[in-house]
Amino acid sequence: MRYVIVGSGPAGLNAIEAIREVDKEGEILLITAEKYVGYSRPLITYLLGRKVTEEKMYYRTEDYLREMRVDIKPATRVEKVIPEEKTVVTDSGEEIRYDKLLIATGGKPFVPNIEGLTGKKGVFTFTTWEDEEKVEKYIEENDVKEAVVLGGGLIGLKTTEALMELGVKVTIVELADRILSVTFDRKASEIITEALKKEGCSVITNDTVVKVNGDDTVSSVVLKSGKEIPTKLLVIAIGVKPNVEFLKDSGIEINRGIVVNEKMETNVEGVYAAGDCTEFYDLIDGQRKTIAIWPVAVAQGRVAGYNMAGRNVRYPGGIPMNSVELAGIPTISVGHSNVEDDGYEILTFEEGNTYKKMVLKDNRLIGAILVNDIDRAGIYTGLILQKLDVSSFKDRLLDENFGLVYLPKEFRKKMLEGEIKIWLE
Repeated sequence: MRYVIVGSGPAGLNAIEAIREVDKEGEILLITAEKYVGYSRPLITYLLGRKVTEEKMYYRTEDYLREMRVDIKPATRVEKVIPEEKTVVTDSGEEIRYDKLLIATGGKPFVPNIEGLTGKKGVFTFTTWEDEEKVEKYIEENDVKEAVVLGGGLIGLKTTEALMELGVKVTIVELADRILSVTFDRKASEIITEALKKEGCSVITNDTVVKVNGDDTVSSVVLKSGKEIPTKLLVIAIGVKPNVEFLKDSGIEINRGIVVNEKMETNVEGVYAAGDCTEFYDLIDGQRKTIAIWPVAVAQGRVAGYNMAGRNVRYPGGIPMNSVELAGIPTISVGHSNVEDDGYEILTFEEGNTYKKMVLKDNRLIGAILVNDIDRAGIYTGLILQKLDVSSFKDRLLDENFGLVYLPKEFRKKMLEGEIKIWLE
């Protein structure tokens, strides 16, 4: 049996480990477009900000993979999948046969069409280790003191913090009416905005970049409002989209991401997909969507690997989750926390920079936001995943000492397990 894994992120690497648990002898080939294999993407901003060393970037090393008898093709892109021939074609023209194929190509940055953007030095996206290297080198060689970050989501804010650690003054430009508009509600966004401003960051909302000035190198950007901001560095951090363009003629079903079933199988026999390039069911509303977070990629990768190797495993679905420290403030959002219509019950607690919000529907917790007090995040996540009726202790959810003791006895063990689960048959 020959397993070909395309993508070296958490989905691909966890699939490899799952395969090896079941099949000790099969041939495994890992193909990745990246130069570095087995590193943690969430840490690239910490690397730029010099909060971690290169050695700390890896959660799986190439030596570890080779000990598992995995062949690795780094810096290699798959440009075509031909299912009827059970073959993938790389950017060098090499044709590689597979028996079972996993597509775990993750997401790619979305870059808008902006006048003057193409070909300019000083314009970067920031989602890979190689992006980090390019930005760091550019800052050093060009004595960059000011930067514009286009996009006020999590990627944009973590990039902003890293740049500020290097002494670069940053202006965030966000099209929405607030930063973190997808992740947080208005109050949580305000807390982080004010904290960033206190650290010297400028935040511009309800605006976007429409033009990039400069000859060969960025000299300034012009906003839709007409404001011009001098800068040598523009980081585009609007978001990511599933990296699936190379599959357009493959016959594999794609909506926004690759459509998979509960075994991570695509509509094509022998072809599986996992991670940020896929779409599957949200456990809360049952809608198909891409949930581009690390825990979901890990779980989907393991499910895919088990099934590729012949073990029957199902993935139940995931929920949005984000845990990050911003401007020195720990934050967590989980589930559907950013809702605004009348069909939900909202519970909140506010005190200074501490903010807690619970979102309930039909007496079940479906979302939570925690700012500056995240101690019970695991319990809240467990309540959401288990879809437990919380009516008997709803009024205690925001208590400072809320804990497992308030939960029905039969559910306490499940809460302690508070994680995305897979079902084994």
